[in-house]
Amino acid sequence: MILNKFIEKLPGARENVLLKDHTTYKIGGPAKYFFVAKNKESLLNALKISKEFKLPVFILGGGSNLLISDKGFNGLVIKINIHNIEFIKTKAIVGSGANLTKLAYLSAENSLSGLEWAAGIPGTIGGAVYGHAQAFGTKISSSVESVEAIDLKTLKLKNFSKKQCQFSLKKSIFKKNKNLVIISAILEFKKDKEKNIKNKIKEFLTYRKTRHPIDFPSAGSTFVNPEIKINDKKLLDKFPELREYNKSGTMPAGYLIAKCGLIGRKCGNAQISGKHANFIINLGGAKARDVLTLMNLAKTKVKKTFGVDLDTEVQFVEF
Repeated sequence: MILNKFIEKLPGARENVLLKDHTTYKIGGPAKYFFVAKNKESLLNALKISKEFKLPVFILGGGSNLLISDKGFNGLVIKINIHNIEFIKTKAIVGSGANLTKLAYLSAENSLSGLEWAAGIPGTIGGAVYGHAQAFGTKISSSVESVEAIDLKTLKLKNFSKKQCQFSLKKSIFKKNKNLVIISAILEFKKDKEKNIKNKIKEFLTYRKTRHPIDFPSAGSTFVNPEIKINDKKLLDKFPELREYNKSGTMPAGYLIAKCGLIGRKCGNAQISGKHANFIINLGGAKARDVLTLMNLAKTKVKKTFGVDLDTEVQFVEF
């Protein structure tokens, strides 16, 4: 059987692993095969073997910003567990599987500032670079010096400078080119007192606890906050807060969704959060199709009400 040959070639690979157990949404069907890559060598080996067996591959990090179909993934899912962290003066060499919150605290302990905003995000450095993560006015690109990645087609390694990463609004070259898999990154920080850094971390964590629905599974923010201005006078008179958002140049997706009357809207066991409308939460046992229905509803209503096209921040698998 092909299954036995594949497992034999790739020790540690497992069959029919439920992906909901590996995502922050707690949603997702089974992976045909599932493998944890703990270093660069095991990742390369898994990719070579998957090529040999002509298996489609999906790379999984921390499982946030991700909605996986209820039918799962008909191929090999490789979970990146390369989480080495090494500090050299004001720089850090970080494996793509390193947890963002852990990295933020370790940076603080080394009196290095730059990642305070990332504390509380349940993702990895690889995912943050991939989706150009940002919060509280700071972007991951502010700390990136270079990124090491592997091309799934050629299996060759390549280093990308910050410029070559092509960072834009919640995007990067790695998000545009699905064949590029992030292995590690070199980050550069600024020196500051440990106490100052940890105070900032505490401040941001408090904000998230009070403003975000962290008691329920979710993928984090559902939509990108569009960098636009709304100039329709009728809308500005009806929604005066828009004038303030126009000044900043960024329109909060959660505000737009809330003003469409969608707070608390449910589909199955998925719900647009009453705490923050840009979060669609899993109340328990929600299906991917339920979440997708609410996403489409929010996009339709916001377009009709404000004339704004919402761009989904969440990555879709097998839809």
